[in-house]
Amino acid sequence: MVLPNAYRKDGVGNDYSKRTITTYKQSDITMQEYHRVSDKTMEALLDTLENLLDEYTELPYEVDYSSGVLTLKLDDKGTYVINKQPPNKQIWLSSPRSGPKRYDLDTTHNEWFYHRDNSTMRSLLEEELSEVFGQPIELNAGE
Repeated sequence: MVLPNAYRKDGVGNDYSKRTITTYKQSDITMQEYHRVSDKTMEALLDTLENLLDEYTELPYEVDYSSGVLTLKLDDKGTYVINKQPPNKQIWLSSPRSGPKRYDLDTTHNEWFYHRDNSTMRSLLEEELSEVFGQPIELNAGE
């Protein structure tokens, strides 16, 4: 969706960019579909994070996935915990930087999103981990 007033103007009043804002909506999915998509997401995150940590073997960082809970330990930078919540069909994330959030699935956009601010789990993790590692981080979240 492009918002009509989402323009930035230069000093002369010329439009030089438009901002596109995606509006996410919780999808009505079966429990079987929830498990299929959430498992795929968690496994993709695990693979991506393991590959990332392989580049930083000199640091005491580690990632683990067990029983639906992914834990990313970043030494003095804190611990991320990402876990499945089947009763709610959500993925919960606890961040040492931004705190806890609960993500719902939007199957149209294939994103887990936080309904309070319309942000995605992927964008939050990419932003925060880019700050931690001092370089742009792109995550494969199972698409």
